[in-house]
Amino acid sequence: MPGSQHVIVIGAGLSGLACAHRLNQLGMEVTVLEAADRAGGLLGTIRKDGFLFESGPQSFQTTEILIELIRELGIEIELQKADPSAPRYILLHGRLQRIPTSPQAMLTSSLLGAGSRWKILTEPFRKTRPPAGEESVASFARRKFGNEILEYLVGPFVSGVYAGDPEKLSLKAAFPSLDEWEREYGSVLRGAKEARMRKAPREPESLCSFQQGMATLPAAMAANLGDRLRTQTRAVALNPLQRAGNETHELRIERRGSLDTIRAASIVLATPAYVSAHVIEPISAQLAHTLSGIAYAPVAVVAAGYYQQQVGEPLNGFGFLVPRNEKLHTLGTIWNSSLFPGRAPRGAVTVTSFTGGATNPEIASEPEEEIAKIIQSENEHILKIIGSPVTSNVWKYPRALPQYNLGHGHVVESIRDAERRLPGIFFAGNYLEGPSVGKCVENGFQTAEAVQSYLQAKS
Repeated sequence: MPGSQHVIVIGAGLSGLACAHRLNQLGMEVTVLEAADRAGGLLGTIRKDGFLFESGPQSFQTTEILIELIRELGIEIELQKADPSAPRYILLHGRLQRIPTSPQAMLTSSLLGAGSRWKILTEPFRKTRPPAGEESVASFARRKFGNEILEYLVGPFVSGVYAGDPEKLSLKAAFPSLDEWEREYGSVLRGAKEARMRKAPREPESLCSFQQGMATLPAAMAANLGDRLRTQTRAVALNPLQRAGNETHELRIERRGSLDTIRAASIVLATPAYVSAHVIEPISAQLAHTLSGIAYAPVAVVAAGYYQQQVGEPLNGFGFLVPRNEKLHTLGTIWNSSLFPGRAPRGAVTVTSFTGGATNPEIASEPEEEIAKIIQSENEHILKIIGSPVTSNVWKYPRALPQYNLGHGHVVESIRDAERRLPGIFFAGNYLEGPSVGKCVENGFQTAEAVQSYLQAKS
């Protein structure tokens, strides 16, 4: 029977797996429950007709904690790094334009008008104050740099990271460093420079993946957990607090049509906010209401493989983003085979596009065949592609990414306050600290350490 150190982690996405891995390191007895038939959440990799396709995130940026985890799992040898200087593009009036990445390149770029370039170049020499209240990303960009930069740089970037609407996205919640730098220095570019100077020298950050795709990371953590990970097991609801020795929490679960009840000293809910709301509702209706209020944006992922001779554009670089005023459905397209080897057979290329998001949720509800037809048609025009793809795949996620909209910081504070009032109940997930791979791993580790502190104090 589980003992006083038994912890149940609900959800085997990246946050849940990282939490369970760290709990295991700390000597806890851990059980992970996952409703799907595999671990990893949106991180998934398939091979189809010789092409490697990613069903969710296509790459990640390293952090110290993430690199250490990769070493511990023994998969560092499989790590792939993209060229950090790989150019990125923006679609402007139907043509791809390289995004300038230095002040010198900004001066000569035709992407922005002279007024916008002047605002960027002179921003470190001007001092501004943010408004007293919370500010949207769009409002911040207009105030600091003007509407052109919002439309052609900030908006597409927000769509690429959060699939969000910059008019609704909270600057402080989504990009806290920008808010802090302006408050402290009066300039975000001056603040960024100061932050870089305070950091120890390190090689330029690269986008990374693995030889066998992004699923390598969750698969390694799942293998490390062994039979402590139970797939096809759905958490139904927490029962009101009971005491049976040290096992103070009781959870109803469903596995392959059969209901059961298990107990633990502590429970971590590492599922999406709307799933956690259902599980927590019997013991805190107010917290369930708060969690269910977090908005999620729908996203569809369209991966396609082509023979190289079909593609007119050279595909040298990272890929491109699409501003809303281009009036296309594509949010952005990544040139996977240009970033990492092994994504396509010899003489072929792999591209992956994203559509939907907070600004175009309707398309994600279309049939997969229709989504593929729309996105592939747009790519054919932009990249001068002739003919149909060799093979393709579509994934639809009705609730893909949590939206860090205005007021999100207060929502997270409410969740943390409720967490403190529910001894032994903890929350982890990409709706709390950020959606990136690195943030999810760090959040999982921090949650595990909070569980350890709670159990030590309790014993």
